[in-house]
Amino acid sequence: MTRKTRSDQTVGSFEKKQGLPPGTIRNPDGRDTRSDKKIGTIRKEAVKPPEKKK
Repeated sequence: MTRKTRSDQTVGSFEKKQGLPPGTIRNPDGRDTRSDKKIGTIRKEAVKPPEKKK
């Protein structure tokens, strides 16, 4: 069984550590996720429903 990724790790460092090209992790709308965004924030966003645009 693999370990869970630390929630305080940034997207940029996670992509680098895993050997993924920059821009691999994306937002629900398809755009690249910011490299300074934390993995914990992405997990929180995945639980709540997406916001509606006005």
